[in-house]
Amino acid sequence: MSYSAFARYYDSLTQNVGYPERADYICDLLKKLNHDAGLTLDLACGTGSLTIELAKRKLDVYGIDGSASMLSVAQQKAAENGLQLLFLCQKMQNIDLYGTVDTVICMLDSINHLTFERDVQKAFSRVSLFLNPGGYFLFDMNTLYKHKYVLGNHTFVYDTDEVYCVWQNRFEEKTGRVGITLDFFERSGGTYRRSSEQFYERAYDTQRILSLLEQVGLETVGLFGDLSFEKPDDQAERIVVVAKKV
Repeated sequence: MSYSAFARYYDSLTQNVGYPERADYICDLLKKLNHDAGLTLDLACGTGSLTIELAKRKLDVYGIDGSASMLSVAQQKAAENGLQLLFLCQKMQNIDLYGTVDTVICMLDSINHLTFERDVQKAFSRVSLFLNPGGYFLFDMNTLYKHKYVLGNHTFVYDTDEVYCVWQNRFEEKTGRVGITLDFFERSGGTYRRSSEQFYERAYDTQRILSLLEQVGLETVGLFGDLSFEKPDDQAERIVVVAKKV
């Protein structure tokens, strides 16, 4: 999946994400862990919004994403912010770094984009391989509750200055997957140009995820609600997992 069409409009459609607040949360979480971020990898960084915010907070950070189109936007945004950041095009389950890192973050439900458990396990294994002992892996996931009751079989419409987008979901009860179809309509003169993107997200059982982490030498030390330091409840839409390399 190249996300080439999505990349053009991703930032316009995610203005409500609050990247500065998420960067502050990550920094506060690292402080709570008494962990010096050191060399930090932003895994599945997309268009680099969070990478840039972390760099502004003086973290030594670089980004990896599997979409060259997303990274092209990220590189341009970094330059516009006067930052020289490294971005590498690699899939999460196949990362091959130049050396080890002290911290890995993977936010905004990127893990859910891996729709096969074997790929999640491979991604965790690669993170563990390149994470220094005592280093931390911070990531979040959409929950089954969100997939079933929030995304579900619902359709959302976004009308921005840049694009008109119809977002359609198809929930699969058996697998916990949501099939997502995005139709983009961009004005071109007196007509509209249409482009589309289709992909899946899968929600995983939390305990199974913790087991996969343990199998690759990553000990779970924290489980939180989104942008919170409290334990997630049964209706949490996103959870944050903190694992430590033992």
